[in-house]
Amino acid sequence: QIRLRCQKGIPPSLRGRAWQYLSGSKVKLEQNIGKFDELDLLPGDPKWLDVIERDLHRQFPFHEMFVSRGGHGQQDLFRVLKAYTLYRPEEGYCQAQAPIAAVLLMHMPAEQAFWCLVQICEKYLPGYYSEKLEAIQLDGQILFSLLHKVSPVAYKHLSKQKIDPILYMTEWFMCAFSRTLPWSSVLRVWDMFFCEGVKIIFRVGLVLLKHTLGSSDKLKSCQGQYETMERLRALSPKIMQETFLVQEV
Repeated sequence: QIRLRCQKGIPPSLRGRAWQYLSGSKVKLEQNIGKFDELDLLPGDPKWLDVIERDLHRQFPFHEMFVSRGGHGQQDLFRVLKAYTLYRPEEGYCQAQAPIAAVLLMHMPAEQAFWCLVQICEKYLPGYYSEKLEAIQLDGQILFSLLHKVSPVAYKHLSKQKIDPILYMTEWFMCAFSRTLPWSSVLRVWDMFFCEGVKIIFRVGLVLLKHTLGSSDKLKSCQGQYETMERLRALSPKIMQETFLVQEV
């Protein structure tokens, strides 16, 4: 029942709370009362602080929460990302964490968003944000072999053009599509992602590849590597539309 409810879309008024329960971050917070405040008070490593500072204004710049420099949204985003670098110093900060944290902050206060981010980095997408990006490379290969089953035409085309999955799927997967899809689709994908895990991210990737490169008709305008990459960067709005995409997933 919960899975079906998440597939239909969680009501906006409940979404923030539902994400915390589904991800297990609610329990994590209860097990670590005061931990976020403790991290929040620490100065943090200057090498990360500079990079985080530079990234703040790039996240959803037109959203009322993040529109003003030094506004409460950007301040909270800084606090959450800084706290994560102190919580996992061996991992530090990765740029793709900023849009993830920003989406969370639109739905919940900073402390809850922090523990939700911890769950995404550790439970849902482990290894994605570590320095060598090994997990993302491995998942790129898995996506590619799944594409062979789902859309042999797209698979063959990408193989022929020698386009490595890491070239088109890195931002998709690491940002959980928050920088790729229209906002209404992002929320629906995240509802399912929190309920069912990373397989949802794979499915969305497969749907996009199949409907962008999956027929000889579509490949007419993608003769070379450059044209194919451009097509994957500028996906058709129709396939990213909430109703179409969710049904295909």
